[in-house]
Amino acid sequence: MNDITPPPPARHDFAAAEPRWQAEWDSRGVFAVPDVPPADARKYYVLEMFPYPSGKIHMGHVRNYTLGDVVARYKRARGHLVMHPMGWDAFGLPAENAARERGIHPGQWTYANIANMRAELKRMGLSLDWSREFATCDVAYYGQQQKLFLDFWKAGLVERKESWVNWDPVDNTVLANEQVIDGRGWRSGALVEKKKLSQWFLSITKYAPDLLEALGGLDRWPERVKLMQSNWIGRSEGARVRFKLAAPVEGTEEVEVFTTRPDTLFGMSFLAVAAEHPLAAAAAAANPAAAEFVAECRRMGTSEAAIEQAEKRGFDSGFRVKHPFNGREYPVWIANFVLMEYGTGAIFGCPAHDQRDLDFARKYALSVTPVVLPAGGDAASFAVGDIAYTDDGTIYNSDFLDGLAVPAAKRAVIERLEGLGTGNGVVNWRLRDWGVSRQRYWGCPIPVIHCDDCGAQPVPQDQLPVVLPDDVDFSKPGNPLDHHPSWKHVNCPSCGKAARRETDTCDTFVDSSWYFARFCSPGAEAPVTREAVNAWLPVDQYIGGIEHAILHLLYSRFFTRAMQATGHLGVAEPFAGLFTQGMVQHESYKGADGRWLYPEEVEFGTAADGSRTATVKGTNEAVTIGRIEAMSKSKRNTIDPGAIIAKYGADTARWFILADNPPERDMEWTESGVAGAFRFTQRLYRLASNALASNTLAALPPAGTPGGEAPGGATGAARKLRQATHRTIAAVTEALESFAFNVAVARIHEFANAIGEAEAHASAEGMGAARREALEMLARLSAPMMPHLAEELFSLLDPGSDSLVAQMPWPDADPALLKAETVTLAVQVLGKLRATIEVAAGASEAEIFALAEAEENVQRAFAGKPVRKRIHVPGRVVNFVV
Repeated sequence: MNDITPPPPARHDFAAAEPRWQAEWDSRGVFAVPDVPPADARKYYVLEMFPYPSGKIHMGHVRNYTLGDVVARYKRARGHLVMHPMGWDAFGLPAENAARERGIHPGQWTYANIANMRAELKRMGLSLDWSREFATCDVAYYGQQQKLFLDFWKAGLVERKESWVNWDPVDNTVLANEQVIDGRGWRSGALVEKKKLSQWFLSITKYAPDLLEALGGLDRWPERVKLMQSNWIGRSEGARVRFKLAAPVEGTEEVEVFTTRPDTLFGMSFLAVAAEHPLAAAAAAANPAAAEFVAECRRMGTSEAAIEQAEKRGFDSGFRVKHPFNGREYPVWIANFVLMEYGTGAIFGCPAHDQRDLDFARKYALSVTPVVLPAGGDAASFAVGDIAYTDDGTIYNSDFLDGLAVPAAKRAVIERLEGLGTGNGVVNWRLRDWGVSRQRYWGCPIPVIHCDDCGAQPVPQDQLPVVLPDDVDFSKPGNPLDHHPSWKHVNCPSCGKAARRETDTCDTFVDSSWYFARFCSPGAEAPVTREAVNAWLPVDQYIGGIEHAILHLLYSRFFTRAMQATGHLGVAEPFAGLFTQGMVQHESYKGADGRWLYPEEVEFGTAADGSRTATVKGTNEAVTIGRIEAMSKSKRNTIDPGAIIAKYGADTARWFILADNPPERDMEWTESGVAGAFRFTQRLYRLASNALASNTLAALPPAGTPGGEAPGGATGAARKLRQATHRTIAAVTEALESFAFNVAVARIHEFANAIGEAEAHASAEGMGAARREALEMLARLSAPMMPHLAEELFSLLDPGSDSLVAQMPWPDADPALLKAETVTLAVQVLGKLRATIEVAAGASEAEIFALAEAEENVQRAFAGKPVRKRIHVPGRVVNFVV
C-alpha cells in the first residue's frame, strides 16, 4: 500500500503546476523531432493554420491549437513520431498601418507582437517543436521564397501582364475585391478606381484540370470544402460565339462571348459588356453619359457578393451586333454585373432562361422570348413572367433546333457555329491566374530588376536575398519602396546599365502557400531539404477555419505542384487530411447609447418575472443583451484567453473548448461553462488525492507501463471498476480517432463518476489495485486534453518516478473486460411486455426460458393457460404464445 507523508494538498494549484510541467517538457525535449525521421519511424505531421501576429491570441486561436494539440499528443502516444511546429504569417498591411500610426518600423511592431503571442501560446501547454519556429518576415524565409519565385519563372509558371485592378488613389495600392466596401477602400475610404497595371502572375490556370480532378482523391477533406474549391475552379462546357458588329468600332468587327447555354441563342435579347471592355471604352470616348456610367461601374465593389447584391444597371452603348444564325440586330449594353476578368468580358442575354438577364430586361423594357418549353407545356401559351424558366425541356422558337432536348440542342448549335466559322465548343475555367503584385513595403520583395534595354531580368542567385531596407519613410502615401532614395537603383545584371528593382512585393498568400514545407527543414540553405520534405509531407492533419477553404488551400495545392515541377519536392498534394473547426461565439452587449460593450463591462441581474437583466458595471445604465454570434473585435463580444488562463488555468480552457460541442460546429463561450470545467479539474485532483490520503491504493510496479494493470482475477466491485476503466479506454480511443473530442470528454466524465462510486467500496477485495489502475488510466486518457493535470495526477500516484505521461504509450483495453457479462432481455406474452430479466451472457436458452417464466407478471399473464410456443431472440427478447 502507498504510504505518502505528508498527504497531498486537497486542491490542484494549476498556477504552480502548469509552468512547472511546461518547463519539464522543454528541458527533456519531449516534442522535438529530427528533420529526417529514422527509416523505421511512423511519421505524423500535425499542423494548424499559423496565426497573423496581431499582438494577442483570441479564443479562435485557443480552439484551433487545442484541437491540433489533442491530435498531436494522442498520435505521439500511439507510437508515431509527431512533428507539430509553429510559425507566424507576419507580412501584410496591418503592420504598415501600425507603422504609419505609431511612427515605428513594421518589423518592430511585428516582432513585439510575436513575442507576446508566443508567450501566450506557451501558457497553453501546446506540444510544439519550437525549434522550428520562424516568421514569414524573416529574411531567412522570404529569401528562400525569392528562389522559388525565380525557379517558377524559369519553369514558365510566372508571367508579367497587364490586368485591371482595384486602385485606391489615397493609399496608392491595389486592393483585393474583398477590400472594396461600397465602392471605397476598406482603410482609406477613398472611391476606388479600376486601373490597368502591369502585374506579376503565377500561372495557376495551367493546373486547373489537375486541381479539380485531384479533389476526388482527398478523402479526408470535408465535402463542402471540396465543393467550394470545385466551384471556384469552375469547369464549364459551352461555346465561344463571335457576334459581328453591325458597323465596325475603332477597327473592331466582332465581339466574342462565352456561354454555357448555346441552346438558348435564339432567345437572345441583348449583348452586355463589362465597363473595362474595349466597346465600353469606345462608347465612353464618344458619349459623356457613357463615360460617367463606366466611371460609376469602376467605383463599384468587384467581389461576387457585391455584384450579386447591387442593383443591376446598364447603359445602351448605341452599338449593335448581328445574330450568328439569322442576322437580326441586338443592342450592346454596358452592364455593371459583367466582369472583365471572367470569360471574355461580354455575355449574351437570354432573359427567359436566366434570372439576372430577366431582371435586367424588365428594367430596360427589352424583349423576352422563351425558347425552352417545359415538359407538358403549350408552345402557344407558355410565357415567362417575373421568374425565369431554368429547367430542362424541349427547344422551340429556335429554327433548326426546334424539337430537340437541351443537350442535343447544345451539340447542334456548336456544330453549326463551327461550320459557319462563327464559334466553337470549348471547356472554360472560372479560375484565373493569381496576381501576386502588391504595392506595399511590408512584404516579400519580388526578385526582379527592370532594364530599359533588356526588360525584366531575374535577380542573380549570388545577389539573393533581396532584403527590405530598414530606413523607409511612411510619411508619404503609397509604397515606401517607390520613393526610397537608393534601394531600387541597381545595375542590370545582363548589360550592366542603370536599372531599377521591382518595387512591388508579394501577396501575403504566397508566404502561406509553402510554409508547411519549410517547417520540415527550417534551417536549410535552400527552400527545402528534399530528403526532409519528402519524408514529412504531406501534412497528415491540417486544421483551420472554413474561411480559408478556397484561396489559401487552393494556392497551397498549386504551390506544391509548382515545387514538384521545379524539383523541390516529390508530392503534389500538401494536406492529406483537413479539419475545419467551428467559430467561438458569445453574447453581444450594447449600452443605452448604442455603443458595444465588452463582457467584463457588464453585470447581470434577474427581473421580477425571472428574466435576465444587464447593466453597465458600477452604474444603473441598462444594457441590451444581443444575440449569440461569432466573437469579433468590432462588437467587443470577445474574451481574453490570457485572463481565463490566469483565473482558471490552461487545462480548464482547453477542457471547456473541447467539451461544449463537436469541434466542427460553432460553440458558445460562457462563464458558467468555464467555471464548471474548472470544478471538474479540481474533482479529478481530489479523486487522486483522497485515494492517496486514505492509504488504500495498491502499488502496481512497474507504474506507468502496460504491465502496470491490476490483477485479472478481481471480482465484485473491483471487477466492475476494472470494466469501467477498460471500457473508457476503448471509448476514448474511438472518440479521439474520429475527432469526436466532445465524446471523449463525456466518457471521462462518466469514468470519474465510476471512480467516485468505487470509493464506497475501498475495502473490497482487489479494490486497491483496481482504483490504482483506474486513477492512472484517468491521468493517461485525459493527457491529450488536460496535459498538465495529467502529469500532476500521475506524479501523485508515483511521487518518486521521473516518468512523464507525455512520453507514455497509449493504453490498450483488455478485450476480456469489454465483454458484457450480463444481458437484459424483454419478456413478452402474446407480444405485450410483461417483465425484463437480466441473465448471464452465456446462459442457455433453457435457463433463459426458466427465468422468464418464473417472473410473477409473466405467470399472471399466462392465466393458467399452457404455453404453446416459446420464442427467443438472442440479446433482445423472449416471447411466449399461450
